[in-house]
Amino acid sequence: MTGGHEQQVRQQFGAAAAAYVTSAAHAGGEDLQRLVAWGRSRRPGRVLDVATGGGHTALAFAEFSTRVVGFDVTEPMLIAARRFLDGRGVGNIALTAGTVEALPFRDEAFPLVTCRTAAHHFANPAAAVREIARVLTPGGSFLVQDILGHDDPELAAFVTEVERRRDPSHVRAYREREWKAMLKGAGLTVIEQAIIRKSRRWDDWTSRMRMTPEAKRALDAFVHAAPGAHRSAFEFTLTATGVESFADRLILLRADKD
Repeated sequence: MTGGHEQQVRQQFGAAAAAYVTSAAHAGGEDLQRLVAWGRSRRPGRVLDVATGGGHTALAFAEFSTRVVGFDVTEPMLIAARRFLDGRGVGNIALTAGTVEALPFRDEAFPLVTCRTAAHHFANPAAAVREIARVLTPGGSFLVQDILGHDDPELAAFVTEVERRRDPSHVRAYREREWKAMLKGAGLTVIEQAIIRKSRRWDDWTSRMRMTPEAKRALDAFVHAAPGAHRSAFEFTLTATGVESFADRLILLRADKD
């Protein structure tokens, strides 16, 4: 991440740390189950969870791994995650702060790396993927999940504006072919993939980022004023003056180091 963007991420997520620990959307779901199934089949001894947030993915992988390292740029998030993990009595998860574009680990340190619901915040995702590939052992697996970018430029611009109004640290979601190009460029080969739909409850989704009432009303009005085709593409359900829910697609990939 660039310095300015990294600071923006820290500000956004430092203030929202507690909300991410208690977020049901981050604590579980079909996407986490799929990543866990892929990871369990690899039988890793050590796992690195990049952008660990509240620690939910690290916790899931700690059930079948000897050691998990949760890594995040936001120290208040790591403090909240530590409290959460300690409360669960988990003793095989270490937490480390830093930037994903310069991971503080030796080459070939981990047979498995995870990254869930985070890459849309990366200022330079290709550099992040190269760093992840560097710390993977030969034959190791990178398991990534994130919002799937839309191929239609107008729809992509619409949902990116929605995301940025809710969270200014959002950069953008990457399309399937962009992900595959980044992975291939880092010496990783896609072995398994899936695309799943995830519904978002609007009030939960917006409140987690501590939007002001004024900003929330403006975002609601922006969605109401959008073309119907834009709203339909993301399954927006509207109330008289606000929004009830919407849905997006998640891309999940397992890519192995050549």
